[in-house]
Amino acid sequence: MCLGIPAQIVDIPDPSRAKVAISGVERMIATDLLLDEALAVGDWVLVHVGFALSKIDEEEAALTLTQIERLGGDVLADEVDSFTTSRIE
Repeated sequence: MCLGIPAQIVDIPDPSRAKVAISGVERMIATDLLLDEALAVGDWVLVHVGFALSKIDEEEAALTLTQIERLGGDVLADEVDSFTTSRIE
């Protein structure tokens, strides 16, 4: 299953990339789709296949994570595993 997963920005090395944390895993993602957004460390973004798709607030991030957990099984773990193996340099 492919889902957009909420991630929190932990570093912004340049305008087109950010380091984010998802369930304790940190990875670099592309932020090219959000160049018009003012992103800052601590912000939440919805991430899919290594790209930040949208900026979301903390409440939406928490609700989304809760809904993913309610899907049951290892849905969140599978998505985090996919995230772990993706790389954007």
